[in-house]
Amino acid sequence: MNIMVTGGAGFLGSNFIGYMLDTYTDCRIINFDKLTYAGNLDNLTDYSWRPDYQFVLGDICDRAAVDAALRLYEIEAIVHFAAESHVDRSIADPSAFALTNVVGTQTLLDAAVRTGVRRFVQISTDEVYGSLGDTGWFTEESGYAPNNPYSASKAAADMFIRAYYQTYGLHVNYVRSSNTYGPRQYPEKLIPRTITDAIAGRPVIIHGEGQSIRDWLYIGDNAAAIDTVLRKGEPGEIYNIGAEQERRTIDVAKAVLDRLGKPHSLICFTEDRPSQDYRYANKSEKIQRTLGWHPVCRFEEGLQLTIDWYVRNRQWWAPLLNRESSHVSAARIPG
Repeated sequence: MNIMVTGGAGFLGSNFIGYMLDTYTDCRIINFDKLTYAGNLDNLTDYSWRPDYQFVLGDICDRAAVDAALRLYEIEAIVHFAAESHVDRSIADPSAFALTNVVGTQTLLDAAVRTGVRRFVQISTDEVYGSLGDTGWFTEESGYAPNNPYSASKAAADMFIRAYYQTYGLHVNYVRSSNTYGPRQYPEKLIPRTITDAIAGRPVIIHGEGQSIRDWLYIGDNAAAIDTVLRKGEPGEIYNIGAEQERRTIDVAKAVLDRLGKPHSLICFTEDRPSQDYRYANKSEKIQRTLGWHPVCRFEEGLQLTIDWYVRNRQWWAPLLNRESSHVSAARIPG
């Protein structure tokens, strides 16, 4: 199968590409990436020499470039990771998220229909569902209730994808994963930012009081789930991906500091995000029951694997820290 992976130089995309090339001999991967700030071809150094892997520099909003790549490489399936994905950045500049996440997705869909792509897997997010209270789960039947520009842009993209399934008969699937973490994640998200700031002796900044709750999914489990949906997903179906490993933000930060032997006094609290979602929790019963995927990595194991990678690979992340200065001032409060 000839597969185009959009955004394949980023965290999710590069790990998925590595998983696929390590697992199968019957697929060819075309990595179509614009190489924005979070894209890094060093993530794929181990695969750059392989005949079943090809990198194409391109923007998903560029209709001609997308068409050309799909035709040249006779693409049969698209796995669509390319997106602006950081909530804080979406609050600062919503227009960039509308352009990439909505217009870019619609451009891909048009090209997929024109060129006869057989399968389209949208890497969506559980954030399109909004926020939960202390109990309950998101299911595939949960309604849309996005609370920030990032999640709104992903919900809009999902609606375009539904329309192309209904109108043009394109075989589409949606993967809505919980918070994913692991090696090679750009240090703007909670876990890699906490690890790298702690190693560097910088303040670890936490929004509000750190009481928001997330379900933490290890990247290897997520890659396996996406592969399962690509190969077995029923047309038009949504699949929630979760690990049932819920942790408060403050507890995740403290667990990282403890494992690195760093003091909790590094923690600084800052003003909470506007409309901060309190809790996300995916029910992944559907994919487990119908497609046979199950998460295997417990949070404690995945966190240690992730910390170990960042400890060993300081040359990868150290140049990025100065780019990631906080968008808000933080007052030092002992943890």
